[in-house]
Amino acid sequence: MTTRTEDREHESYDPAAEVVEICRDLIRMDTTNYGDGSGPGERKAAEHVAALLDEVGIDSELYEGVAGRTNVVARWGSGDGAPLLLHGHLDVVPAEADDWTVHPFSGEVQDGYLWGRGAVDMKDFDAMLLSVVRARARAGVEPQRPVVLCFTADEEAGGHQGAEQIVLNRPDLLEGCTEGIGEVGGFSATVRGRRVYLIEAAEKGMAWMRLTAKGHAGHGSMRHPDNAVTALSAAVARIGAHQWPVRLTPSMQVLLSSIGELAGVEATPENAEQLVDEFGPAARMLGAVIKHTTNPTMLNAGYKVNVVPGEATAHVDGRFLPGYEDEFFDTLAELVGDRITIDYVSRQSGLETTFDGHLVDVMTSSLLAEDPDALVAPYLMSGGTDAKHWDKLGIRCFGFAPLRLPGDLDFTALFHGVDERVPTDALEFGARVFDRFLDQA
Repeated sequence: MTTRTEDREHESYDPAAEVVEICRDLIRMDTTNYGDGSGPGERKAAEHVAALLDEVGIDSELYEGVAGRTNVVARWGSGDGAPLLLHGHLDVVPAEADDWTVHPFSGEVQDGYLWGRGAVDMKDFDAMLLSVVRARARAGVEPQRPVVLCFTADEEAGGHQGAEQIVLNRPDLLEGCTEGIGEVGGFSATVRGRRVYLIEAAEKGMAWMRLTAKGHAGHGSMRHPDNAVTALSAAVARIGAHQWPVRLTPSMQVLLSSIGELAGVEATPENAEQLVDEFGPAARMLGAVIKHTTNPTMLNAGYKVNVVPGEATAHVDGRFLPGYEDEFFDTLAELVGDRITIDYVSRQSGLETTFDGHLVDVMTSSLLAEDPDALVAPYLMSGGTDAKHWDKLGIRCFGFAPLRLPGDLDFTALFHGVDERVPTDALEFGARVFDRFLDQA
């Protein structure tokens, strides 16, 4: 095997040649994760990924910690240094076909976009990895350092039946990995006419909660001072209406300082929300990472209008800032009150790493080689990824799935949204950037 030369004018392969086709094929495989074990699972997609790797001489292992929830892990390259973990997930959230312009599992290409559930979360990055790796393997061009390719199950339900199973039962599959690259970073947003590429260096902690209130059941026509529905609804209203204070973690301080330079102001907690607004539609995501959030999502009680139920439940999606976990849970306890009990469907700590070192330098230079006038900065992500599980093995993770996006595209609305789609030229851009990244990482 050889490594890549510095003269890119004489490339022997095209890293983007298959990216759209691979992404389309993955979208057409329904891997819906309903979070209750009732979906089709990831087996079909996992076998497809394994076949794509096998076709270019890369052996892989299929691992199921839970039946039907299939992960694919492969090692490739013989370079020096610790192997680099490149990870993506194969499952997607549900989609109602009647709500979409095209069928969510059709993988149609229209108007320069590839449409379908998973187009941005995250079969796009899966496809980038596979397109780049297959092109390089065919050309006999290994990466700068060995890589571990890991495609997981169940990420959309917290990764408990996917990445967590690997961490608990098969950590040997990731042996030697100290750094990892995954989803939701490296995409562009346009601020004051300037593209800014956001690399995920942190993500909020997750607290998916089930709240339960108990009272005395009885006839709806009588007095019920301990009505469970009343107690629960009051707690849910307090949680949903609470105004959390602005807190700037290191990643967001760096990002907003960069935007402050464009706007001619110094970034402070007091003007943080105004600086976030400079991102336009992307403020939907970024506005959620300068504060804790608690969003009630489900309510359940009773079975008949004239019967007061003895129990009422609600679910709340809580996300807390790394470094402020105690503040979040202390305040939450005050908001909930004494009558409500909390059980955690999933509770995972937040993560934050410093935006420095060789890997950061290479991500930055790879982006600027393809888009020289851009800015590159870290950010804190509002959601969660499998990085929360890899962190338990001491793996330092970043989100870096490069996409150069149109300035008027409301990209963050497409995550779990209707008419999810990705520009085909953004997929090709991402494959080229990631190919450069592997040359130096």
